[in-house]
Amino acid sequence: MAPGLRTDSLIVLNPVSVDYLFWDLMELFKVGGFCPETNYLFMGDFVDRGFYSVETFLLLLALKVRYPDRITLIRGNHESRQITQVYGFYDECQRKYGSSNVWRWCCEVFDYLALGAIVDGRVFCVHGGLSPALSSIDQIRSIDRKQEVPHDGPMCDLLWSDPDDISGWGLSPRGAGFLFGADITRQFSHNNAIDLIARAHQLAMEGYKLMFDKMIVTVWSAPNYCYRCGNVASVLELDEHLAQEYKVFSHAPMDIRSIPAKRPPADYFL
Repeated sequence: MAPGLRTDSLIVLNPVSVDYLFWDLMELFKVGGFCPETNYLFMGDFVDRGFYSVETFLLLLALKVRYPDRITLIRGNHESRQITQVYGFYDECQRKYGSSNVWRWCCEVFDYLALGAIVDGRVFCVHGGLSPALSSIDQIRSIDRKQEVPHDGPMCDLLWSDPDDISGWGLSPRGAGFLFGADITRQFSHNNAIDLIARAHQLAMEGYKLMFDKMIVTVWSAPNYCYRCGNVASVLELDEHLAQEYKVFSHAPMDIRSIPAKRPPADYFL
C-alpha cells in the first residue's frame, strides 16, 4: 500500500487506465492542473497499446522524483513483464533504443509500485478490484509486491478483478482475478470503514461509471482508447471534505498530437 494520502485544498484522483497517448496526458494536466499545484494519484497501466508509453512512464517517474509528495503511482495489470511483451511496450523499447535494457529497467521499477492507496482513510484506490483472499486493507500491506505479477492469488486479484452485477464471487472471463458483486463490495467497505472504492481497468465510454449505489466507481482517463473507441475520459477530483467531482475531457487536438511514421503492428490495438 502507498502511504496514507491526505487531501489538502484539492486532490485529483487521476487513474490512467490503460495506456495514454503522451499528448492526452498533457491534455489531462490542463484539465486537472499541473504539479505541484495539484496532487495526483495514478491508478496504473502506464504502458502498452500506445505509441509513447516510454515517454509517458518516464515523465510520471520524473514528476514523482521532483514532487514525491504530490504524485502517487500504483500498479496496474500492465505493469508486468509478461503482459508488456504481448501488448507493445517491450517492442516499443526495442524499436526506440535497439535493445531490451530500458524495458528491463522499467519492469524493475514496476515491482516497487504500490498495490493500492487509501485517501483520508475513506477512499480506497486500486487498479482492478477486490480479492476473496483479502477482507481488510491491512492485509494488502503484508503482500510482498516486489515481484512479477503472479497468475493467481491476492496480488493478482487486486490488479485484475472487476465489479459485476452478480451475487458473491464469480470467475472472470479475463482468466485472472475474479468478478465480484455489490454484496462483496458492501461487506469490504463496511469492514474497512470506507465510503468509496475507486478503480480503473475497464473502459467507461462516458469517462466514469458508478456502480452499487455509488460504492464503487470506474474512472477511465484515456480518451479515444486505442485511437479508435471514440470514448471521452475523466478524472475524479476530491476536495478536502472528499466531495467528488468528475471532470470529463476529450483527446488532445489533432493539430498538436504526433503519431510516429513507423507505427507498430496493429495487433496491439485490437
